[in-house]
Amino acid sequence: MDGVVLIAVNGNDIASVNQAKCLLEKGIWVALDDVEGFKAYRYEQVRMWYLPERILWEDHLEKRWAAATNETVLEIIFPSRHAAKSGTPCLTLHPIGVPHIEQNTIPEFGGKSGYAPPPSTRLGPWWRLLNEKWVDQSIPDFSLSLEVTHHGPVTDVPCLFIEVGSTQEYWPHEGAASLLSDVIWEGLGLSGTDEIGNWDAQSNHSHPVLITLGGGHYAPKGNKLGSEEHVWLGHMLANHSIPFGTSEDPGTLWRQSIDAVVQSTKQSFPGGSVVASVEKKSFKGWQRQLIYQHLESISVPVLRSKPFLEMVNSLQQKQ
Repeated sequence: MDGVVLIAVNGNDIASVNQAKCLLEKGIWVALDDVEGFKAYRYEQVRMWYLPERILWEDHLEKRWAAATNETVLEIIFPSRHAAKSGTPCLTLHPIGVPHIEQNTIPEFGGKSGYAPPPSTRLGPWWRLLNEKWVDQSIPDFSLSLEVTHHGPVTDVPCLFIEVGSTQEYWPHEGAASLLSDVIWEGLGLSGTDEIGNWDAQSNHSHPVLITLGGGHYAPKGNKLGSEEHVWLGHMLANHSIPFGTSEDPGTLWRQSIDAVVQSTKQSFPGGSVVASVEKKSFKGWQRQLIYQHLESISVPVLRSKPFLEMVNSLQQKQ
């Protein structure tokens, strides 16, 4: 690996700090000189950096780390808390971005309007790993879910958030932090086994990479299809992140959002074949037709679940 993986820790977030604490206990990390005045550690190809607060606005950590250390950051993992009005305890994974926000406006929760950072290629494989770990380490009351693409910060390298939710009561849960740290540790290959979720442009050439359009915040289609072996997941947009005007004047934000996530998903998965799943019930008929027509114009096939899984399985059998 010609570069490093950066774990960005929010020092003002107990769920983030607890995951970092568990990771530090798993191996002999070497303390580095402070970076921008904040603690940093290394273990093999992984770097851990403690930021003071407001992680959603800590833009371009990859550039800042490179400027301070001369190391190239290949991707960023954000251990974090997850907040939800429902208060339901949940462990989540998700990509980031605010592609649906009108250009030149300031997003409420960080990020760059109209932009979605590249999704980590580990999203699908780690979702399955989390489910596997859950079988052995199930924590009462907690559920598991992917979330759709949302919030900041801004980065130009692949990234994902891995979170403990959903209220202040559950954020300090050490069992939850331990489980998620196991996913990070094993997923990054620090346990002595191969990394989980690396994409290879040659061996994975033409493999389908799924983006999902429509549905709620907890990515029902992503949860279901991402649980299937060998499925690669890119961005996932809830129906509210594909905003339409009226049938007479649908606006452009819906198209802006789709284009942004297709482009960045392609960036993460070079040589892959980006395909889309469209949640029909999330859209009116005229909205679906516009989505279908636009996806066709940018050469992104729309597949139902069964044909998509058949394509995935067929390619695996040929390898």
